[in-house]
Amino acid sequence: MTTDQVAIPLRNVDELARSKDVDREDILTALEKALETGARRKYGLDEELEFEITIDRVTGGIVYPEDLFTLDLADFGRIFAQTVKQVLNQGIREVTRDQQFDEFIELVDSIVTGQVQRFEGDNLYVNMGKLEGFLPREERIRGDQYHQGERVRALVKEVEKIGTRLRVTLSRSDPLFVQRLFEVEVPEITDGVIEIRRVVRESGYRTKVAVHSSDPKIDCIGACVGVRGTRIKSIIDELGGERIDIIRWSDALEDLVKNSLKPADINLDNVFPDEDTNTVIVFVEEDQQSLAIGKRGQNVRLASKLCGWEIEIKTRQEFEAEEMAKVRIAELQAAGEEVPEDLLAIAQGRLRPWKVREAEEAAAAEAAAASAAAAEAEVAEADAPADDAEPEAAEEPVASFTDVDEETEAPAAASEEE
Repeated sequence: MTTDQVAIPLRNVDELARSKDVDREDILTALEKALETGARRKYGLDEELEFEITIDRVTGGIVYPEDLFTLDLADFGRIFAQTVKQVLNQGIREVTRDQQFDEFIELVDSIVTGQVQRFEGDNLYVNMGKLEGFLPREERIRGDQYHQGERVRALVKEVEKIGTRLRVTLSRSDPLFVQRLFEVEVPEITDGVIEIRRVVRESGYRTKVAVHSSDPKIDCIGACVGVRGTRIKSIIDELGGERIDIIRWSDALEDLVKNSLKPADINLDNVFPDEDTNTVIVFVEEDQQSLAIGKRGQNVRLASKLCGWEIEIKTRQEFEAEEMAKVRIAELQAAGEEVPEDLLAIAQGRLRPWKVREAEEAAAAEAAAASAAAAEAEVAEADAPADDAEPEAAEEPVASFTDVDEETEAPAAASEEE
């Protein structure tokens, strides 16, 4: 049934479409769905019952199934109007969300710029014009500090629909963010002359970028660094001072490993890949070992990710010690003897031989010091006077020659008297 009495004023639909920045057809479709929902609730129709209400795009007249109900908008009342309004608004929000989704899904893996709008706990929300971006703490660079209204550049990592809303997740810690910054700063990359083969990163600390030039006349590393480092400096400033190593890509594994371990000086003859274990053993000099490993193992860890192989840094002395330890363990096991834990740790590369020697020397020195202290204590105790010793006996009086003479003279005088 279509009548002029049951019709929608189309000029109102056009005004709503302009105010919401939504297509007129989308508004009419949402309104049709809202009328269907309102009629179903008004007349208590079963949810499984299928019927349609359509709106004429020229006259605005409403077509509905007369055998099910009679549609008179004037008699439906407040509840019907609220139901239609709620469903219509939800439909408009879904249409707006779908339009924004189509717009932003094309920006995934691209850099966008916005302003810090608000904070919610550790999370940051960025105003990007039509939509609000979500920058969680784990996607930020270590040490980043933001203030409201401050400009922020970030990578669009993910766009997802959540109900009637759209959430755009941003990232500044993703390795692709660094790659996109290079593409912005280095025109040769955009032109296709220089190619970024791989980027590995520990956000806020260090990044390794492997580049390759299709033109032998163009230095890929020099082009990325720029005159007096102008290009690389702007990228480092954007990353808050994060260290960036630009290395030359090579299809030869040995060359790639050698380049990826820079700034350590590696001899190409000291790189030994093992395809069975997907491991590369690299022999280095003792003065280059700390550079190759890096602070807390950072350099060798990033080099392993870049090459796709597990890299082990050893000196030749360490390697020989491990092999000797393995031989000794085999001998002990064949003899049925117990294998010392230190020997097992050396064979597995968990303990360096000189660490054992240092521990043994320290223990021996500690024991010697304790023995010397004990000996000194005994000597000091022997030299000290005893408090409970018995007092010395008094000297007996010595008879004088005068007393002896008097005693011997007395009997003589008595005999004379007789």
